[in-house]
Amino acid sequence: MAIDLVLRRDWNARAPRGDYTQLDSTKGVKVHYTGGRVDPGIVSDHTGCAALVRSIQGHHMDGNGWIDIGYSYVACPHMKVFEGRGLHHLPAANGPGLNAGHYAVLGLVGNAGLVQPPDEMLHGILDAVQYVRDRGRAGNEIKGHRDGYATDCPGESLYAWVRRGAPRPDGTPEPQTPPFPGRLLTYPPVMRGEDVRTWQARMLERGWELEVDGAYGSESREMCRRFQRQQGIDDDGVVGPITWRLTWEAPVP
Repeated sequence: MAIDLVLRRDWNARAPRGDYTQLDSTKGVKVHYTGGRVDPGIVSDHTGCAALVRSIQGHHMDGNGWIDIGYSYVACPHMKVFEGRGLHHLPAANGPGLNAGHYAVLGLVGNAGLVQPPDEMLHGILDAVQYVRDRGRAGNEIKGHRDGYATDCPGESLYAWVRRGAPRPDGTPEPQTPPFPGRLLTYPPVMRGEDVRTWQARMLERGWELEVDGAYGSESREMCRRFQRQQGIDDDGVVGPITWRLTWEAPVP
């Protein structure tokens, strides 16, 4: 699903107090909850979601002394995703020594009041996960904050969902796509490697006739272009994050 992103300017975020630390890539995402009471009224009042995100940012900056809100993105009960620190910026919420490993995505539930994440929030979390995979070089892992850190976060309901494999609420499990290899597969010149072989093998499984030789040349580029046209995306013949993901996740015609 396409992400319904609420940009920082649209939720009246405060400017960060300093420069972010660059985050080139991660193993995936860690899921969080607020750890406090969340007013159930936000389920029917989206303005309450924005106010809560601003409150969290204020606590992180004025209480914790952080330069900004600690999360990369925040998902609310309306299937919207608030931009926090955003792509390629080190979060602060995962714990000392753990922030470089994962983006941090918060679901707006807590330990009282609204504790059960609505389906729309789960969709929002997964939309944020896919967004950082496509654009932020995030790997496939989806973990809870408590994985590797002593905390109750992300609460029992969210953590049980994470442990089930973070399925879409319609029952479709999150696809197990290999992590994007971190380089664009292009031609010319011929590119060689196991990442090329992995992509070629998957294309062969999908019914495309090409040799699985680990060499991305003119034949692979042409197959890529045809596949991209089939999927309705730019047919540039380059296997980037979006083409890579669609190779595994797009329905086979």
